[in-house]
Amino acid sequence: MKLLILLLSLSSCCLRHSAFAAERRPNILVILADDLGYGDIGVQGGKDVPTPHIDALAASGVRCTSGYASAPYCGPSRAGFITGKYQTRFGSEFNPRVGDEAKLGLPLDQKTLADHLRELGYATGMNGKWHLGFSPAHHPLARGFDESFGFLVAMHNFILSEHDEARFEAAYSRNMIFRGRELQKFNGYTTDLFTDEALAFMDRHTTKPWFLFLAYNAVHTPLEVFKKYGDRVPASITDPERRGYLSLLIGLDENVGRLMAHLRQSGRYKDTLIFFFSDNGGAGRKPFLSYNTGQNAPLRGDKGQALEGGIRVPFFAAWPGKLPAGKLYAQSVIALDIAPTAIAAAGGSAPPNLDGVNLLPFFTGEMSGSPHDALHWRLGPQRAIRKGDWKLVDWRDFTTKQQSGWQLYDLSKDTGETNNLAAQRPELVSGLARAWEKWDTSNIAPLWQGSSTEDPTAPEFRPKRKK
Repeated sequence: MKLLILLLSLSSCCLRHSAFAAERRPNILVILADDLGYGDIGVQGGKDVPTPHIDALAASGVRCTSGYASAPYCGPSRAGFITGKYQTRFGSEFNPRVGDEAKLGLPLDQKTLADHLRELGYATGMNGKWHLGFSPAHHPLARGFDESFGFLVAMHNFILSEHDEARFEAAYSRNMIFRGRELQKFNGYTTDLFTDEALAFMDRHTTKPWFLFLAYNAVHTPLEVFKKYGDRVPASITDPERRGYLSLLIGLDENVGRLMAHLRQSGRYKDTLIFFFSDNGGAGRKPFLSYNTGQNAPLRGDKGQALEGGIRVPFFAAWPGKLPAGKLYAQSVIALDIAPTAIAAAGGSAPPNLDGVNLLPFFTGEMSGSPHDALHWRLGPQRAIRKGDWKLVDWRDFTTKQQSGWQLYDLSKDTGETNNLAAQRPELVSGLARAWEKWDTSNIAPLWQGSSTEDPTAPEFRPKRKK
């Protein structure tokens, strides 16, 4: 009898294991826009140009109306997303610029989402803008990715010609697209090219699940107009910089549509968990190194600032049949959550030292309440904490080059951060400030200096052009 029970138990375990193995784990696609204005896409009120494909992606899943980046700048935001940890915990507080390449970039002791998913049997690929280090040890192929295609620095030209000279100046590169570690030349347009490579990656990996980090450089500067997209900007918009930005946005939207169409046509759409977000808010003010005319209304502030316009971003998650379609999710979430959510979807367990949380049970309604007790930010002298509807922020005014000091806003009534309540609620200011300071004790000093827009103690660095 005992032998029969043992055999039945073993059989049951085998059946459960077989059923789990037979259930396909999802492909995971992370689409990252660069400097996308919060209010420029149609689903969030944008009216200058239609963005039907991005809007459709938002409508197909969960749109987070309080979705945040972990920093108002490109490099640190990416470092936070790809590790699931506040980047200030390991010193990636500022953009990696130019200097000792062995020290610049995501610290080598930090594990990436690609590392975790590759350990779970995923094929891993990175396309587009990396911006997490330039040395061989910091290269995507050394950070958990099986394949990579794109550029390593902060920005790149869009219109490519194989006859152009490859060059690099400060954080900008021209015609420096790498397949793996090999520099190659192309004709065409980077947004289209990165999508072409993404589709090819998907088609190469049909026998096991894949993770693709697709980091477009749109809509970051330079505001180069590719004719087939530029011709679609309404003639009523006459500002040439705004026209350039909108042409980049049209190209981004068109390519999101290509991705979704390919997933459907190949039968992979229902098996793919998709995230879409921006690395920070739009760079909509002058003078600014990467000014792109991005519009963050109704939010106040821009890229580089701890105000909502610098850190609250378009943020969607879609997984047909697993996540509800057309759902608006109002609780605060952050890009740090993508890593543990993806690991959970892949059948793994996220390390306990991550700051992000698995959002799947919150999106499906299995868990209620807020995923986070509070969210925090630090970029040089700028500080912010959001707890519930309250936000305490000390932001930098780039016109006067002054810090605001602690200001308090009730975001449930004042999304635009126009009514500072610090004087009326001193006890709340004191409590939130103490909470921010307690969080800050787990951070470390930056491993390198930023630009003067990030860190007012740092000199601007403009190296000579390198060929």
